[in-house]
This record gives sequence, C-alpha cells and structure tokens, in this order.
Amino acid sequence: MTIKLVVIGGGSSYTPEIIEGIILRHHSFPVTEIVLVDIEEGNQKLEIVGQLAKRMIEKSNKPIKLSWTLDRKEALKQADFVSTQIRVGGLTARSKDERIPLQHGYIGQETNGAGGIFKALRTIPVLLELARDVHEICPQAWVINFTNPAGIVTEALLKHSPHKKVIGVCNIPYNMRYSTAEILNTKPKNVMIEFIGLNHYVFGRKVFVNGVDYTSEVLTKVSQGLDYSPANIVNLGWSKTFIEATSLLPNPYHQYYFQTAAVLKKDKQALEENGTRAEVVRRLEKSLFELYKNPDLCDKPKELEERGGAFYSDVACSLMDSIYNNKADIQTVNTLNKGAIPELPEDSVIEVNSVITKNGPQPITVGALPNSVKGHIYQMKAFEELVIRASITGHYKDAYLAMVMNPLIGDEVGSKTLLDALLEAHKDYLPQF
Repeated sequence: MTIKLVVIGGGSSYTPEIIEGIILRHHSFPVTEIVLVDIEEGNQKLEIVGQLAKRMIEKSNKPIKLSWTLDRKEALKQADFVSTQIRVGGLTARSKDERIPLQHGYIGQETNGAGGIFKALRTIPVLLELARDVHEICPQAWVINFTNPAGIVTEALLKHSPHKKVIGVCNIPYNMRYSTAEILNTKPKNVMIEFIGLNHYVFGRKVFVNGVDYTSEVLTKVSQGLDYSPANIVNLGWSKTFIEATSLLPNPYHQYYFQTAAVLKKDKQALEENGTRAEVVRRLEKSLFELYKNPDLCDKPKELEERGGAFYSDVACSLMDSIYNNKADIQTVNTLNKGAIPELPEDSVIEVNSVITKNGPQPITVGALPNSVKGHIYQMKAFEELVIRASITGHYKDAYLAMVMNPLIGDEVGSKTLLDALLEAHKDYLPQF
C-alpha cells in the first residue's frame, strides 16, 4: 500500500520538522512518497530544503521517495494527505502586518488584530484555490492546515470550498500541555487539558494528570509566573486576581486581549530595538538556511525550535498517523463544532479535543461556555465570520466591519485609517479588492 504526502509550502524552514516526524513514525505511518511544493519565489529555499530532506531520509534508511516541484497540480495526483504551511507575501508581508498597526498605535501581530485580518485576507483565496484543486485531483486526500490564522482559514475552507476533508492544527495546545507537564513534573502523555474556545483564543478549563484533576494546582502555579509561551511571544505573566476570577488557564495569545496596553508598550519598544518579529525571523531563517546548506547536516537542527511555530509539524504528523491508523486517540484540532459548544453554530470551527478516526475528528462535547469569557468568545467568532466574508467578497465595507469589530482595534475612525494603510501596503496580494 502506498501513502503519498504533499507539502504545500515545502520550501519553509519548518519542513525538516515534518520530515523528521514522518521518519520517526514510519513504523506506524509508512509514508512511501513525499512531494514538496512551492512557488517560483521560493524555488531557491525549496532546493535547499529538498536536499536536506533527501539527506535525512537517506540517513534514516526508510523507503520514502522524495521529490520537489513548482507544479502543484502534478504533485497532487494520488495524494493521500496534503499539508499546508504557506505565507502569502512572505516575511515582507508579515513585517507590514506588524509594523503598520504599531505605527498607528495598535497591536501589530501576524495572527491577531489587524495583522491577523490581513494575513487571512491574503491567504484564504489562495487556499480556496488549492482546496478546489485537491477536490478535483485527489478527492480522497485529507488537507491538514497549519497556515495561520488556522481557525479562520479552516472555517473558510470547510464552508466555502467543495473539499470537506480539512482539519486545522495549532501548536499552542501542544505547547500548553508540555509546559503544564513540566511544572507538574510529569510526562506530557500523562496530561490532558480540556480546551474550550477558538484558535488563539482557547482556554484550558480543566487539567488532568492520569485522570486526576490538577486544575487548582496548575492555576496556582500560573498565577505565580509560569512561562508557557512559544518563542514568538514574550510572557508577561498573569495576576492572581485574573486567574482566580476566571478559573481558566489562558493561552499565551490571550495577553494581547487582556494585557493590551502592556503588550503594546513592549512591542513598540521591541520594534525600536530589534525591528518587527518578522525581521527577527528573517535573520533567524538566514542562519537556519545556512545550516541547511551544510552537506554534512542530516538531521533537523536544534536551532529550528527558536521559531515561534516550532512543533506545528509534529502535531500535524501525529494527526495524520492517527487518521491513517484509525487510532481513536484524543488530539486538539480545529474542526466543525457539531454541537460540542452548544452556544456556537454547528458549522463554525472551534479548537477542541477530538477523537481522531479514519473519518476525521469527532469533537468531544465540552458544554456551555464559561460565563467569565462567553461574551468574548461570541465576539471573536462573529469577528472571524466577518473576516471570512471580506476575504471572499473583497468588499471594502466587509473588511471595515472586520476591523472595527476586532477587540484589538475597535475604534471606528482608527479602523478606517488602518484599513486604508494596510490595503495599500498589501494591494499586490489582494486581487479581490
């Protein structure tokens, strides 16, 4: 039996992590072919990553055929899994998403606020086109999306493309579980967090270790300064009052919404001292690709973990393994609500623990939203729907509504000023507008 994986955005610096994940799981998930796909602008990186991936596979001695190409439609033929890790406009676009809002006095971040909106506006049309190709060329394939903003993008694909075998993944629940295991001095496999909410807006409601409730202990430690943030987010800590009042485990992205003034001040200072996070990543990627060029390098370098999205690929590989083997294990994914959170629409995408089967994720019912954050989650879901609508219609008023209803922007005059600046900055990647 053959298993073919196509990696869209194959020239990404994250790709060695996917290759490593496939190699490590080959005993249970025996992939026979991997095709790395990129666009002309990424051809040089694709060649470098392809050569490293080839060396990694050769060292592993696994019977995996590897190739790389710019011909997406040819690559998709007979694919079983298609992973997506693209950045429309590259790091230059990300830098604009971060710098321009900061210049106007708003949070500048690649997946939240105005930057996240514009990342979605650029990305959704491109991935809708990919989903149509998948549906026509390899309708049996599962699309595993870890292109951000993952929840919004996944909902757009499930609602507006003919292809319904789409699952979104994020490294934040993974990060939270591993960090929680660290502070409880146990192994991550022993930890289960009950998640409730949306991508980058998900809370941990309960924490269990081997079935025993450790929520109180974890919340106490978080209020004492636990740092469980990824590399791209500097943790500011949480007050005891906030943790006790909400009785929820926040994720690292919540600081943008509940510590906005402090984050804005910190980010403005970082901009002056080091440039945008995109510019920091550009320097990091330059050094990573120099490492990748080394003909003696046959493994994923440790330095890759300095990227904020490290471990995304590991999450994706675990998900594909579970689908292929019908494992019925529990993983946290972005998928259709289907009543798991009764207050949200059935066809909205939430981030939720799900039983992973050969037919995809079956979300586990988590029940009513906590009163402490119910209003926020309603607003965020309505905002996400506005972003999706704007990305498809290309109507100015739809984009404006998305901006003004985002809790990190809100101001009706400021929203228009910021919208106009970002539309002009990204016009080459927004043909729908």
